[in-house]
Parts: sequence; C-alpha cells; structure tokens
Amino acid sequence: MLESARPSTWFAEAVITREDVLTARTRINRYVRHTPLLRTMRPKPLSLKCEFLQYTGVFKTRGAFNRLLAARDRGELDPSAGLVIASGGNAGLANAYAAATLDVRATVFVPETAPSVKIERIREYGADVQQVGSEYAEASEAAIDHANRSGALLSHAYDQLEIAAGAGTLAEEILEDQPDIDTIVVAVGGGGLYAGVAAAAEGRARVVAVEPFSCPTLHAALQAGRPVDVSVSGVAADS
Repeated sequence: MLESARPSTWFAEAVITREDVLTARTRINRYVRHTPLLRTMRPKPLSLKCEFLQYTGVFKTRGAFNRLLAARDRGELDPSAGLVIASGGNAGLANAYAAATLDVRATVFVPETAPSVKIERIREYGADVQQVGSEYAEASEAAIDHANRSGALLSHAYDQLEIAAGAGTLAEEILEDQPDIDTIVVAVGGGGLYAGVAAAAEGRARVVAVEPFSCPTLHAALQAGRPVDVSVSGVAADS
C-alpha cells in the first residue's frame, strides 16, 4: 500500500547558518552527550559517529533541547501547556525526554502504526501519547490542532530551524574530533539532520545525503525546487 510523504507547510522558510548551529551548541551543551567518533582503517579509513549513544538513543535529542530552551528564553513556553509534537517515534522520544528534563508537560501524537516499543518508552518519560490516524500527516494535523487549542509550544520532528540547528551540532563534534574529515555521509528522512550538518560543515567538508529509492523526498524536492509529495513504499530511513 502506498502512502504520501507530505512536506510540512506550517513554518516560514528560513536559511540555517553555521552561526545557528554554534548558538545551539552553546545552548544545549549541558543537556546532551558529545558522542564518540570511532575510526576504522580497513578496508578504507572510515569514521562512525556513534549517535546511538546519545540520550534516548537518537540524534533528535539535540534539536528537541534547542527548540525548548530557545522558546523558554524567548518567553514562548508555558510549562503548564507544555509542548506538543507529532512523531513516528524517535522525535517523540527526544521531545518527551527533553520536556521531562526541563519539567515541562509533553503531548506526543503518533500514528496508530507507530512501534509499540517506542510508544512505551515515550510514556516512560511522562508524556501523554495520543494515537491518531494511519499516517504521520494525520498525527501532524492533530498536533497542530492541539497547539491551537491549548497554547502548547509546537515542535516539529525536523522542519524547524532550531530543530535542524540542534541536529547540526553533531557535525561540529565530528570536525572538532577529526578535522581532516573531508566528507560526511548523512541518512535522510525528513531532512532536518542533513540541513543542520550541511550548515555546520559548509566550507570545511563535503556533505552527502543518502535516502532510499522508495522514499526519495529530498531528491524529488531538489529536482522540483520546492517541497513536494512523493509516494512511499518499502524501506524508509528509521532508527
């Protein structure tokens, strides 16, 4: 069965810069791990960024903290209303953890097809989990509606400057730990990690985005010059 991978249209376009990434790194430094970079020499020199050792096991923890802390600094975060996010699982984990750490209420909308193990872990962090629809897009619409009704801070899984800038901090760590790296290869789902890494590494390393043939969201968007719908089947980028 095919489903549509729909681009987000609820945030204004913005250009992310390395300065945004550096600001994010300063902001979230005490809340995230500087994960190790492991190097292998055979068959060719290759370094692996071990972001699975990040809190919650996902890189999205970086963006979640950056979004929440930045909003709090600007007075946009009401702890009683908290934050709301739509997620297939990983962004929900990250935001639930960040909210719990900062003593903020969290509501996470996930599709009914979300893995039960991720739902259970999100609830363990104290978040209210709501299952809506069979696709991410339906959960996303429910999250927007919840934000409009409750005043909760709307966080996105990938399509916000602060989320992408937070994700890009891992590229700063890579190039700090191994300055001679000339190419960084990034898996693409929504594109937030790629955007942050590209901004952080600009002028210092080439960044190559990789996505499945069956979920070519970035490829199609670059060809069209704008976000577009694509048909999704088979494997998508996941944890």
